[in-house]
Amino acid sequence: MPKISVEVPAELLTDLDDHVGEDRKFVNRSEAIRASVRKTLDLLDEIDQRHGRAEDEH
Repeated sequence: MPKISVEVPAELLTDLDDHVGEDRKFVNRSEAIRASVRKTLDLLDEIDQRHGRAEDEH
């Protein structure tokens, strides 16, 4: 899996950390960030479909 580095504002990490940890939605920050990226991409796909910009999946 490729690794990337990004700068993230502290307030976003604080909000994210509210959902990370034992007995929470995500096990670690990496999992939370991957889920967020996936959700964002799914939403962008839906927007593209509504605007007739959907591409065929490969």
